[in-house]
Amino acid sequence: MMSNRTFTMIKPDATGKGYTGAILDQMIQAGFSVKAMKWIKLSAEQAGAFYEIHKERPFYGELVEFMSSGPIVAAILEKDNAVADFRKLIGATNPANAEEGTIRKKYAASVGENAVHGSDSDENAVIEGNFFFSGLERF
Repeated sequence: MMSNRTFTMIKPDATGKGYTGAILDQMIQAGFSVKAMKWIKLSAEQAGAFYEIHKERPFYGELVEFMSSGPIVAAILEKDNAVADFRKLIGATNPANAEEGTIRKKYAASVGENAVHGSDSDENAVIEGNFFFSGLERF
């Protein structure tokens, strides 16, 4: 069964450039409602734990360093077909390949600094949401 919730992070490159409000607005304009949200700065240990799945990949260290370099906005979003619709809204990981109007086409600088994270499956949306939010923080 498809979930109607997904998880996202607005990454340090986008928060640092002042894109947070515009990105959140684009999410809301696309029909997503915010069910949990927080502005935080991950430690290297927290970023490493979140991206543990990539630990053996060559980009892991760089990813952890980047994700702990500045504040992020973590959020749980709700909409019918949330994961697939959100992946379409954010666009391809490489902003050069992203469709016009997508978040990454508008706000990302590169594959490494691609403005936002979006869960790639219903299962990962639950895992990722649970990493950042307790039941008391969700609406």
